[in-house]
Amino acid sequence: MASSTAHTGFRTSVGRMVDRALALLDLPDGTGDALKRCDSVIQVSFPVRLDGRIEVFTGWRAVHSTHRLPVKGGLRYSPDMGQDHAEALAALMTYKCAVVDVPFGGSKGGLRIDPRRYNEPHLERITRRFARELIRRGYISPAENVPAPDMGTSQREMGWILESYRDLHPEDINHIACVTGKPVELGGIPGRLEATGRGVKYAIDAFFNEPDAVREAGLEGPLSDQRVILQGLGNVGYHLGHLLQQKDGPRIIAVIERDGALFDEKGLDIEAVHAYMLRTGGVEGFPGVQYERNGAQLLEAECDVLIPAALEGVIHEENAGRIQARLVVEAANGPCTWEADRILGARGITILPDVFVNAGGVVVSYFEWLRNIAHVRMGRLQRRHEATRGQHIVSAIEMMTNQTTPDWLRDSLTRGTKEIDLVRSALDDTMRLAFQEIRETREVESNGTPLDYRTAAYLIALRKVLRARMDLA
Repeated sequence: MASSTAHTGFRTSVGRMVDRALALLDLPDGTGDALKRCDSVIQVSFPVRLDGRIEVFTGWRAVHSTHRLPVKGGLRYSPDMGQDHAEALAALMTYKCAVVDVPFGGSKGGLRIDPRRYNEPHLERITRRFARELIRRGYISPAENVPAPDMGTSQREMGWILESYRDLHPEDINHIACVTGKPVELGGIPGRLEATGRGVKYAIDAFFNEPDAVREAGLEGPLSDQRVILQGLGNVGYHLGHLLQQKDGPRIIAVIERDGALFDEKGLDIEAVHAYMLRTGGVEGFPGVQYERNGAQLLEAECDVLIPAALEGVIHEENAGRIQARLVVEAANGPCTWEADRILGARGITILPDVFVNAGGVVVSYFEWLRNIAHVRMGRLQRRHEATRGQHIVSAIEMMTNQTTPDWLRDSLTRGTKEIDLVRSALDDTMRLAFQEIRETREVESNGTPLDYRTAAYLIALRKVLRARMDLA
């Protein structure tokens, strides 16, 4: 499915959305330009020998703001990767971290490559060489710039980058913190793989826990009453879909993928669709449901909640006027262009913005980085103490009631908190608090008409960045 960011350019689209919030701030001339511009951008080109031939690859790493260190952001492998993408995504990372109170600056980068064209040994050689190019120039470091997985990369690539950094800096006792999103056995943290999708789920829960927010969007009832269309069943979309289909979840009536879309008014089984995709490479031929080859058409189908969870620019000026959802949840980065954002807003369609919604990945990356810097896993110091205290509570209950405690209650009280429990609880709390701050900002800055969620989120982010930018004080 092709991206449509060409209308204004991804970086320009993000900049115009920021301008809307900047207009509400009383700042000296030039401050807005300083806030929007990237501090530095590097482009590297390097040759790699693959089966007797030489291929030259080009990659980028953009640093948007160093008001907090390290700067943070993923590495993307995509044929569409370029400097414009790197700068736009780096800016989004700065604002995203600020919205959810993660003390990182923003960075992003990647390679212009289609990873599906290369086998694992080739990808390892390319990734290690790319990592060395960035490390030698100071663009990967546990204290300054910490990458993570993004589109086209995974835990595997982060493991290769970690090993490359350790080889070049064996003296750095914090080398394990040079990347996040690593395999758990290499210092990763449980829950990171699912973190972005789970964060989207928590953001949606926070929205539907506010009756006024639901009513303002023109929706009725709880989340379980809603009809959902999900675009993209990659890492983010799959984990989100899986969580949405747990107890009291909504009906996912359509899934849109590269090779088309599936539709079933009764609801799709996300686990079954995902398993089919892993076997066949796409959704075409999935039995028992309607298939639409032009999957983008289903973005315009009637539903309550539309969740673009894959590419930027899939909602643009040509199709925004035909979107029928009442709520658009931006699980991807930049799925709505500047033009689409204006059109949807004018039509009264509520957008939960990417700068808040998909921040779950960087939140849990922060937990992983803290774990690596501290050299101790979360909960290790108190887990046994909690289990012992729980056993004392069980004993006290049994002594006072002269009855045996049910097994489910005994297990709950005496289990002790696991690291995954802490990660999920902290992520849930972070997303809920961020949504509450956005809601409050909308009301305070309303002047009679509440702000849209995107502008409110950017206002929060810009104010936090300004407080930390001494050169702009």
